[in-house]
Amino acid sequence: MRVNHIRIIGLTGGIASGKSSVAGFFKEHGVPVIDADQLARVAVLPGSRAIEQIATIFGSEVLAADGSLQRKKLAALVFASEKKRQQLEEILHPEIRRLAEEQIATAVAEGHKLLVYMAPLLIEAGATDRVDEIWVVTVLPQVQLDRLMRRDGISRDEALSIIAAQMPLAEKECYGKVIIDNSGTAVETRRILEEIWELEMEKNDD
Repeated sequence: MRVNHIRIIGLTGGIASGKSSVAGFFKEHGVPVIDADQLARVAVLPGSRAIEQIATIFGSEVLAADGSLQRKKLAALVFASEKKRQQLEEILHPEIRRLAEEQIATAVAEGHKLLVYMAPLLIEAGATDRVDEIWVVTVLPQVQLDRLMRRDGISRDEALSIIAAQMPLAEKECYGKVIIDNSGTAVETRRILEEIWELEMEKNDD
């Protein structure tokens, strides 16, 4: 997916780390942001090729009457089987890649030199070849736990279980060219981002 005429930053991090708020900073500065989660939703719209494949493999019961995907039903099937998870990924990943390439082509045509590809599972999904470099949004473990509990209205045990199912943030940080600590206040994070922006955009102008 890499394109010679544009620098693609892969933005990732753990759940409740604040990836979307960091992405918002880039949007404010005129940088296009491709959201892999949003692409995944577009990929399974009623009538799409992916939704037809999903219905064939997982059964029509995962579709609602209007042809839309019943995500909870599909998630329950996938969660219970590694094989089914892989089957779903084999359907979705090519479609997400295709949609991303379309948006990248648009950004290039519009003259952009920088683009952010935001994907929570960028590393886990083996999609690092889609970007030129990886930036990781990280938070302290207790901050992540508190934010997840508050955001989703869940118990401590439920939040711990969700976090434990993901790649540890400390491990993700090992992949990062840039590490963005979002443990503090919004003002503190913005100050960090402004410093990074000034430093990194000088490189983009070279």
